[in-house]
Amino acid sequence: MKNEILSIVVPCYNEQEVLPSTNERLLTLLSDMSASGLVSAQSRIVYVDDGSRDATWSLIEQYAAADQRVTGVKLAGNVGHQNALLAGLEHASGYAHMIVTIDADLQDDATLMATMVERYHEGCDIVYGVRRERKSDTWFKRTTALAFYSLMRRLGVKSVYNHADYRLMSNRAVRQLLRYRERNLFLRGMVPLLGYKTAEVLYDRVERSAGESKYPLSKMLSFAVDGITSFSIKPVRMVLTLGILFTIIALGILVYALVAYFSHRTVSGWTSMILSLWFIGGCVLIGLGIVGEYIGKIYIEVKDRPRYNVEKTLPDHADKQEGAA
Repeated sequence: MKNEILSIVVPCYNEQEVLPSTNERLLTLLSDMSASGLVSAQSRIVYVDDGSRDATWSLIEQYAAADQRVTGVKLAGNVGHQNALLAGLEHASGYAHMIVTIDADLQDDATLMATMVERYHEGCDIVYGVRRERKSDTWFKRTTALAFYSLMRRLGVKSVYNHADYRLMSNRAVRQLLRYRERNLFLRGMVPLLGYKTAEVLYDRVERSAGESKYPLSKMLSFAVDGITSFSIKPVRMVLTLGILFTIIALGILVYALVAYFSHRTVSGWTSMILSLWFIGGCVLIGLGIVGEYIGKIYIEVKDRPRYNVEKTLPDHADKQEGAA
């Protein structure tokens, strides 16, 4: 059945530079899809402010006041991209028949939403936006991303290759996702577990038009570890880092020992003792760090704390409409 309500969920963290153009483009897309009968005129945009420190929330309030198709959810503090996405999904699930999640920079091709909606009308509950290639990425980012997907596959984690968080989900798929109560979120691995009919649409990612990426190298590394172990425990990671450091020192000692041997400056018994101590110590600490990652995640889960706290929700005209079944 066409003419159903679409909600576009956009997580925002310090996005004041890109938000004006993003809002304009998304409203234009909603108008075009509504005019063509793909979605209902009641469709809207849900901006989720993830504890921004700039004027992001002020802009969201302005847009909501100017157009009833825009609403917003302000989270009490920065809880991370994945939690902000889930907050938006939970908010929109009360009325929308289908929900698209997309980042505020619109590096993902927003014009493909119409194609996603068409796949939804063909019976797909989940439609993944998948990048054709990664030419816009640096060599380092492209190589590490491909290595990450390959590692995830080898570890038996279900994920869609070259898919981030640009996807369409039906209302029933979102409601099933909300039943997953873990605090250590990795939505790219959770959504494929739902089991509903899926489709993929291919697109080329563009350069960011303004502002800075909210995923520097440190965050990308942290996100990769979270994807494998479900979350991160910093104190335990420090132990893991020490283990790696000691192993590198052991390799350095090995190089020094070889140089000393060929230059006839060796001390009997010193090399084997020091090298073995550093190497074994490094291996033990690495093992403790890996086990500690999982113990730390169990600790977080058993506390059962809320994923996020909502500070403010803008009045939503959809609340007065008949929601999705």
